[in-house]
Amino acid sequence: MNYKSPFLGSLLAALLLTSCEDHRIPAVETIQVTPFASGLAGPIGLEKDVAGNVWVAEAGSGKNDGKITMLTPDGKAHPVITGFDSEIILQGELNGLNHILFADGVLYILGANSRLYKANVASFKPGDAPLLAKDLPVEDMKQFILDYKFAQDTEDTHLYNMTLGPNGDLYITDAGANAIIRRTKVGAWSVFAIIPGIKNPTPVGPSFVESVPTGIVFDGQKFLVSTLLGFPFPTGSALIYQMDQAGAVSVYQGGFTSLVDINLTTDPGALVVQHGVFGAQGFAPNTGQIRRVASNGSSVAVDNLNLPTDLVQVDAHTYYVSGLTGTVMKVTY
Repeated sequence: MNYKSPFLGSLLAALLLTSCEDHRIPAVETIQVTPFASGLAGPIGLEKDVAGNVWVAEAGSGKNDGKITMLTPDGKAHPVITGFDSEIILQGELNGLNHILFADGVLYILGANSRLYKANVASFKPGDAPLLAKDLPVEDMKQFILDYKFAQDTEDTHLYNMTLGPNGDLYITDAGANAIIRRTKVGAWSVFAIIPGIKNPTPVGPSFVESVPTGIVFDGQKFLVSTLLGFPFPTGSALIYQMDQAGAVSVYQGGFTSLVDINLTTDPGALVVQHGVFGAQGFAPNTGQIRRVASNGSSVAVDNLNLPTDLVQVDAHTYYVSGLTGTVMKVTY
C-alpha cells in the first residue's frame, strides 16, 4: 500500500547565496508578507536569474498544460516554455513539473515521470513566443530507477528537487524511491544514497513511516536533505538528514513537520519550508511556515502560509514563496 502523501505528485533548487551581506531572516514582527503573483497553475519550483526575475515551474491542471513562467519584478507572468506533461493519476493526484535549477548556462527542469529537461533560455525576453517542451533535450530516467534493486523497494520514482554538488554533478531527490540520484556532468546516472524512514510514533497506520526526500542543498562539505513523512504524517517527527560526499547518511536535526524545501543562508544554518500540518481533512490551510535552522534547533521565521511549496531569495532582504493555491508571495524585511 502506498502511504505517501496524496499531494506528492504535485509537490514532488538549491539556493546559492552570492552576496556577502547577512541573509538571516530577522524577528517575525519585522517581516512583511505580501501578494506578488496569482493565477498560476500548481506552482512548485522557484528559481531566480541574475536580472532578479523569478522563474516558476507550474505543474498545470492535469491537461498537459505544465509550463515554465518568468515573473518579472512587477509581478507580471510571461510564459517561457509550454506543453509539459500534466496529468491526473490515482487518487486525484497531479503529476507534472517539479523543480528547476539554473546551472552550466542552461535551465534544468524536472518533469513528470522522472524526466530531466534542459533548456537554453538565456536569450528569452518578455513578449517572446514561448518554447515548446517537446523540442527540448530530455533524459528519461524512469525505467532506470524502477529497475534498480533497492533494499526497500517502493517500485516508484518521482524526481523532485536538485542541487549542484562536487565536480558540477547534479544530486536529485527522488520522492518516489526515497533516494538521492546522482547525474554526473557528462550525463552518467547512479543511485547515490538511500533516505531511511522512521518508526511510526503514532498508533495510526503502518509501523514504519517513509521519509520522503524533498529539498537538497550542498554547503561545500556535506549535503542537507529535508524530508516529508508519509502517512499518518506525524507532526514534529520529520528529519533533516545530512550526507557526506561518499553518500553516507545520518540525522542532522529532527523535530520538523512536512518539510518540502531547504535553503542555505550565509550565517550558519538554513531555512526550511513546512508545507502544513495534516488533519482530518488533509493539510490544514494556513499552517505552512518558513523556519530557521541553527545548530541549537529551529524557530519560526514566517507563519500562517497557505500550502507553500518552495522558497527562493532574490536579494539581501527579499524572498519569494510559492503555494499550491496558485500564488507567489513576497517576503521582505
